[in-house]
Amino acid sequence: MENLLAVFVSIFLAELGDKTQLTTIAFASKYGWKTAFLGAILGLAAVNLIGALIGDKIGDVLPIEVIHKGAGVLFIVFGILMLLGKM
Repeated sequence: MENLLAVFVSIFLAELGDKTQLTTIAFASKYGWKTAFLGAILGLAAVNLIGALIGDKIGDVLPIEVIHKGAGVLFIVFGILMLLGKM
């Protein structure tokens, strides 16, 4: 249960104010909160299911240290690309 709470809090804080939340706000203003909420839940669930399945398989092949370092490098690369206006 402690691990579930840690994942929940991490994802909740990471998603606050991101593009997905802003997009959901825009859809809610057009289609109503129920439609926007359901669509957001389904979309996020699908994306996170893909990530969880891939992560599970990668975890079977690579050590956790390599995964952490790879994720860090990707965040840095994405940040640089965003600063340069490439994303």
